[in-house]
Amino acid sequence: MRKVVLTGIKQMEMVEVVEPQLQFGTDVKIKLAEIGVCGSDIHYYSEGKIGSQVVEYPFAVGHEMSGVIVNVGSEVTRVKVGDLVVVDPSVHCGKCDQCLAGRPHTCRNNRFLGCPGQLEGCLSDYIVMPEFTCFPVTGELNPVQSALIEPLSIGVYAVNLSDIKEKTMAVAIFGAGPIGLSILMKLLAEGISNVGIIEPLDYRLKKAEEIGAKYTINPDKEEVETSVQKKEELLLDVVFEASGDQKAVDNALNILKPGGKLVLVGIPADAQYIFNMDLMRRKEITVINVRRQNHCVEEAIELVRSGKVEVEKMVTHSFSLEETASVFDMVEGYKDGVIKAMIHFE
Repeated sequence: MRKVVLTGIKQMEMVEVVEPQLQFGTDVKIKLAEIGVCGSDIHYYSEGKIGSQVVEYPFAVGHEMSGVIVNVGSEVTRVKVGDLVVVDPSVHCGKCDQCLAGRPHTCRNNRFLGCPGQLEGCLSDYIVMPEFTCFPVTGELNPVQSALIEPLSIGVYAVNLSDIKEKTMAVAIFGAGPIGLSILMKLLAEGISNVGIIEPLDYRLKKAEEIGAKYTINPDKEEVETSVQKKEELLLDVVFEASGDQKAVDNALNILKPGGKLVLVGIPADAQYIFNMDLMRRKEITVINVRRQNHCVEEAIELVRSGKVEVEKMVTHSFSLEETASVFDMVEGYKDGVIKAMIHFE
């Protein structure tokens, strides 16, 4: 089968490898239908690492996926051959203290698709996964929607963690990429409409407006605190940081009101932020870290199935597996108005 692997910084190759086979009775074999290119994939592509997770070449990234079940193990009961499935890329052990505490996303033995030292990614024709990672959606979602459930579930989880009490609360999101837009879609689905988007790329601001952002700010053209204060005199209750940018964190602290919440979702390139602790302490800002998602896949599926979230609105490009290197170059360089690029399988 075909498989695309990283071979160096900003280097990718397509290779032929043996198709994976079922190893356990609870395994399923999936033929890929759609793959979404994620920002974390791009970190591995352009930097070769995310924090302590360093790529050893060759290595396949990719974790946002949908596919069709083509084979099942003897113990499989939840899915069957022919099912279109949403795939949760996180494989937890179910036995450690974190799993037993209802936190499989911080499993001590977690193995994640496309994460160095854990599992090879899904940039291939077929992949084998444990049954419990698969959610059948035949007749309910299409393959593109199904692949986008993974980033949407992160947005769902981030909003759930923020615990917004009143729908009238003032909220902003830094970053109008797929995760920022996923957060926006979840907020709007919950009836939280007083939401601003802060993003330096005008075409992404336009997309956020189309989806339903109340206002947009380009930080390269406007002074963020002044612009926000004109719209919300008392400043903001909750800010989601979905860009991974230090300046966004700095601005977030400035535009949060005392007692506000800063929800960190983005991944900084150098794996660290610097906080103005004087300002943070005086305002008594609560900082919430988001680690992927926890028990939010089914909620994300329902949001799309019900029509409350039109997740496909973030998709701007679709390519074949053979074009993967070009896709990664485009996303890494923010070229051609890209927001979410998909890799399509026939």
